[in-house]
Amino acid sequence: MNPELYKKYNVAGPRYTSYPTVPYWDASPSPDQWVASLKESLTKAQTDNTGAAIYVHIPFCESLCTYCGCNTRITRNHGVSVPYTQTVLQEFDLYREKLGLQGKKLKLSELHLGGGTPTFFTPVELTHLLGGIFEHCEIHPDYEFSIEVDPRVTSREHLETLKKFQFKRISLGIQDFDPKVQDIVHRVQSVEQVRKITEDARALGFTSINYDLIYGLPLQTLQSVEQTIAHVIDLKPDRIAFYGYAHVPWIKASQRRFTEADLPSGDEKRALYERGRELLEGAGYIEIGMDHFALKTDSLSIATEGKTLHRNFMGYTARSVSPILALGVSAIGDAWTSFAQNEKLLETYVEKVSQKELPIIRGHLLNEEDLILRQHILNLMTKMKTDWSQAKNQTPILSAVSEKLSEMQKDGLVKLTATSCEVTEAGRAFLRNVCMAFDARLIRKAPDTKLFSQTV
Repeated sequence: MNPELYKKYNVAGPRYTSYPTVPYWDASPSPDQWVASLKESLTKAQTDNTGAAIYVHIPFCESLCTYCGCNTRITRNHGVSVPYTQTVLQEFDLYREKLGLQGKKLKLSELHLGGGTPTFFTPVELTHLLGGIFEHCEIHPDYEFSIEVDPRVTSREHLETLKKFQFKRISLGIQDFDPKVQDIVHRVQSVEQVRKITEDARALGFTSINYDLIYGLPLQTLQSVEQTIAHVIDLKPDRIAFYGYAHVPWIKASQRRFTEADLPSGDEKRALYERGRELLEGAGYIEIGMDHFALKTDSLSIATEGKTLHRNFMGYTARSVSPILALGVSAIGDAWTSFAQNEKLLETYVEKVSQKELPIIRGHLLNEEDLILRQHILNLMTKMKTDWSQAKNQTPILSAVSEKLSEMQKDGLVKLTATSCEVTEAGRAFLRNVCMAFDARLIRKAPDTKLFSQTV
């Protein structure tokens, strides 16, 4: 990459796993409105025969990884598992009642267990949780069930249990294999631990294995990233998420274990990504959207080729499934026309569910403009282009897109017409900047701020 372009467009921006992004939610649905949105989305899913998705958040971890921005509860007390499972299943029962699903089966297309550390639960506890969900679901023929696992606490018995419930995908939190980096971020795990879980999963028939990697971590160097990627290429996961580290110690106190002096500079951080990208593409991985790579045989690559790639709070998925019913503390549900997030404090979440109250703390009802811009940003994030030539895809703020992206067009990063925008191969690295020009809420909050580049 041209380093001058990186400096020019080195402006912080959202990852756009949703639109509007969470900081701009300003119209929370009431519980009745949220349920109505879910019902509407379920009806459409039934008509289209696409099925629904469930996301379950399991917050528990035995130790704190200092880079982590997730909602976690650090504990070595595994006695919390069973009560939490019971609460999640009670929440599911509450939704089934409100959605009129009692005595009926929810057609389930996607299920994702995230955290925290879902394999904090023992295989028996996972069986209890999954059995309680699957008892009330009919599995869609085109299903995909996935889970995030920590190689340090995940056993073959965990994988065997997941396979019984027809899980196809696992995602391993790797981040970095360099011992110095692992020590400072408090995530020490060996290549052999990762190899064992990877090989066990393949032997059991899992069809997609993902590794999460992070660039820009403290003490990372070009050499350490090269060594990490070399190990990854040797283990050959089917897909890779390669995220940039976000240093926000004012939000996550655990990040105060190190300082900005320990972190790669902006130029160095981008160089880490570019080198990693170069090595991965040289090993046969295809860049998917933003921050993701996959082998040609993986469903993300196939979805990219078939134009069905989708993006939601879990990142990239092979197709769009709506609604996403979210269970567990801090989990976010998505009915396309609205979002709802559960209570972030575990005790409050448990208390609300015990009182048979939906444990929602906030959300957002999308207005007409939101819905139009959500689709355009999704198009850019998944297809690298979008078009508003038809009246149904138009909203007034789009008339300013060409002006806002004129500098990027001069630099060869986008191709613009009066009613379309296409991201070039050179512009892929600046996808967030492009999407920001479509983000009406961001623009209105800071109309005079240099949002898109250091010169605009």
